This record gives sequence, C-alpha cells and structure tokens, in this order.
Amino acid sequence: MPAHLLLWLIAAFHVLLLAALFAAFLTARPAAAEDVACTGRNLMVELQQNDPARYAEALKEADATPNGKGIFWKIEKPGLAPSWVLGSMHVTDPRVLALPPRAQAAHDAADTIIIESDEILDERKATAALLAKPELTMFTDGTTIDKLLSPEDYTRLETGLKQRGIPISAVSRMRPWMISSAVALPACEIARKAKGAQFLDQKIATDAISEGKQVKGLETLAEQIQAMADLPVEFHLKSLIQTLELGDKMSDVVETMTDLYLSGDIGMTMPMLKTVTPEEEGENSDYAAFEQRVILDRNKVMAERATPILDNGNVFMAVGALHLPGREGVIELLRKQGFTVTAVN
Repeated sequence: MPAHLLLWLIAAFHVLLLAALFAAFLTARPAAAEDVACTGRNLMVELQQNDPARYAEALKEADATPNGKGIFWKIEKPGLAPSWVLGSMHVTDPRVLALPPRAQAAHDAADTIIIESDEILDERKATAALLAKPELTMFTDGTTIDKLLSPEDYTRLETGLKQRGIPISAVSRMRPWMISSAVALPACEIARKAKGAQFLDQKIATDAISEGKQVKGLETLAEQIQAMADLPVEFHLKSLIQTLELGDKMSDVVETMTDLYLSGDIGMTMPMLKTVTPEEEGENSDYAAFEQRVILDRNKVMAERATPILDNGNVFMAVGALHLPGREGVIELLRKQGFTVTAVN
C-alpha cells in the first residue's frame, strides 16, 4: 500500500469530513438495504508477532508524537468554565459512535457544540457546497474517468462501486478524489450509510440540535473541497488506482485504524500505516504537500476560529482525530492561544 493511498485513508477517516459526507450522498438508501459484515483484522497484532523489530520502531515513533495519546481533552482558561475537545473518526461504526462516558457527559452539559462544518446538518446546504464550484469536483471539459484509467483499472472501479451499490455512471465525470471517497470505505461502512446511519460528527451535531444546543462549524465544505483540489490530479488518480488494487485488504487497514482510535493511540496511526507500506521514490514530497495543505493549514484555521467560541466556556468540540496531535496540531495551537489543554482518560 504506497503512500498515495496511505494519505487518502488518513483523509477519509480522520481528517476530511467531506469524504464521509460525500460517500453518504453517493449511496442509495433503499428501504431494506442488506447488512454487510465487517471482516477486517488488526494488522498491528500481526506485525507484533511477525516482525517485532518493525513493531518496536513504530511504537518509538508513536511515543515521540506530541499529544499522541488520547482522543478526549479538557480545555481550560482562568475565569472560564472548562471546555472539551474530542478527536473524531468520520465513520458509522457503532463502537466509534458510543462516546466515552466522560465525553458523553461533557457533550450533554455543554452550551455550545463545535464541529468541523455545520453544513452537514442540512443536506441541501451540503449539496449546494459540493455543486457551488463544479470545476473542483467534476471534469468540466468532457473528460470522464474511463479516459484516465486503464481498461483493467476501470473494470476494478466498476466492480468496487457495484459492491457498494453505486453505479459507475453516477461518478463518471467526477474527479478522482471524489470517487476515492466512496471506494476507500469498506463495504460494511457503505452498507450502514445506505441504511441511513450517521457518522460520528453528524450524530454529535444532530443530538445537540435535538437538545436545543447551538452548533457552530469551523470551516465550510467548500474550503475542504478547495484543500483537496489544490493537490495535483495525478496524486488523486494514483490514490484511486491504489485503493482499487488494495481490494478486500481495505477492511484490515480500517479495522486497525479503528482499534487504534478506540484505544486512544492516535499517535500510532501514521507509524502504523508507514510500517505496513513500502516506500516509493518521490513520495516524501507527496506527503509534505498533503500534510501542509490538508492537515496543517486546516489545523491553524480550526484553532483560530475555535478560540473566540472557546472564550465563552462550556464548549464541546469535535474535529478529526488526526488534527489533534503533533507540534502543529490543534492541541498545541490552542495552548499557544492561552488555553491549558490536558488529556482526559
């Protein structure tokens, strides 16, 4: 699994809210959608057994990641009621939807809820955001995806979409990164979406609205679209092809990321993905560009826009888990804004 795919997986599950939303849009919602069992296994368990040295190297890198332990944090500033931030995973997995008890209590007691984009509460607004700049999401020059793929890869794409209940005609003019948002998800995740299941961020927001709370977003879906569109189409095309090549093994990668999330080992996500993937020439520059535009730039926006809301106190904030750790992660950026931020076990 080369780095292009590695980066897309990060986006789809921990970073890019739009990926989860768009996959839901693509999926038809029949009245009696079939259940599809999740079949993934934890790759880190196998790595520990089969290659202890590489496993130890991954542990060392994870331990060196600032704020890499924990998905739930307390935010404090003198004179303010405490606020909280939860790292989310943009999936419908029931294990993920069940918030840790202290996180659930903080959500229930908060006056204001912050999520990445409040546009996910209104499908019409979200659809409008997707269509507002068609050149960012669609080919407007007559290009179709079959012209960019080999016959073999096109057949893989058609098969992969069919397994997820999506006709290839529905995506033929879409840019590769939009299509990847559907095929990066395992069939069991798509099946849950087809039955109307919400992903974690949606559930947090809709629960808040039902309780009469104020919900605020930190960025627009158009801004997320722009972040992905700023990367070269060649990068996204490679990601799509490699996603298709991974096939059923996608479930293993997703299960591993989910287990790491549930255990709070967010700092292990990147080392795990790098450990189980071969490195290809030139991919360091791909990672640097992706990290800067899709993660680090957006971390700054999130921290800056969250600060005036957090200055009112008693806020519950949820953003993609991989926005939190690192020297330029949201945790460190909030500290630079004068907050004390500590992990909550």
